[in-house]
Amino acid sequence: MDNGNGNAIAIESRPPRVRAHAALSRRGFMAAMSGAGVGLLAAPGIVRAQAAWPTRAMRIVVPFAAGGGTDILARILAQEVGERLGQPMVADNRAGASGNIAMEHVARSAPDGYTVLMGTNGGTAANRHLFRAMPIDPVRDLEPVSLTFRSPHVLVVRNGLAARTVQDLVALARSQPGKLTYGHAGVGSMTHLAAALFTTKTNTDILAVSYRGGGLALTDLIAGNVDMLFDGFPSSVPNIREGRVRALAMCGTERSALFPEVPTMQQAGVPGYDAGTWQAVFGPRGMPRVAIERLVAACRAAAASPGYRERVVRAGAEATATSPEELAQILQRESDTWGEVIRAANISPT
Repeated sequence: MDNGNGNAIAIESRPPRVRAHAALSRRGFMAAMSGAGVGLLAAPGIVRAQAAWPTRAMRIVVPFAAGGGTDILARILAQEVGERLGQPMVADNRAGASGNIAMEHVARSAPDGYTVLMGTNGGTAANRHLFRAMPIDPVRDLEPVSLTFRSPHVLVVRNGLAARTVQDLVALARSQPGKLTYGHAGVGSMTHLAAALFTTKTNTDILAVSYRGGGLALTDLIAGNVDMLFDGFPSSVPNIREGRVRALAMCGTERSALFPEVPTMQQAGVPGYDAGTWQAVFGPRGMPRVAIERLVAACRAAAASPGYRERVVRAGAEATATSPEELAQILQRESDTWGEVIRAANISPT
């Protein structure tokens, strides 16, 4: 037999054992090719399945009880993202342990993109400095997807409190050390850290009362069971409008267009005070790239939509979006910043 290069190949001259081996090799080769064929046929199906993501409903896990600022914004985002991706996204409230329960649940979920977290800077950035035995490390075990909202906090007080300004409140607190109370959404939450920053800067002693979410703390404030709350702005907006609570100061560096008469904390006499919050989408480590990219694209499209932006503004926040890499950098900066506040205020879980 000629191999095409003028060289003869005498197959029949091989010893019988070699011929048998060659036959086995051919059979093995054909079997291998058959298996490879199955793989090659299956591969397009896998690719198509990934390319079609999402093919079913998604969950966004909210680390606080329903009714708080993060919950309100998560539901706005879920509706918009679900519509843009063609599958429903539902909010799943898993409150407790300052957000650790929700973060652990997401970190240990299947990394398929169908379970994501509505993370906050309080939980993802601050908890690392609060809990020595956290079940997960948010920086290591969560996949950054996109920043979604920024919003200030607002200092609101119960209607019966004898303080009309921040300076009135400071004077009242100093005259009654340990008697006034503030509610917060859990140790290390931004409602807690914003209050801790206030007491540190004003040299006041105000008793902290912890709740399983900002919504519960706000309910007790309206009922008059606590004196004040450094609340996420979105959840306080309707209550300020309806006169159920009184706003004394915005906790960021700018006044709100919704309540321009409310001064910033610095304008109200607390130099250097700045406390805001952000919410962002995170997933379990190892999420498919297609899921990350499509979630980012949906967040970017939402943030560019005038109708969506208006809904978010009415809720008291600013819509935004970032790349996963930008969110990772923001997370690290916030972790460093609030770590310093936690150490200065000597905050630790009880």
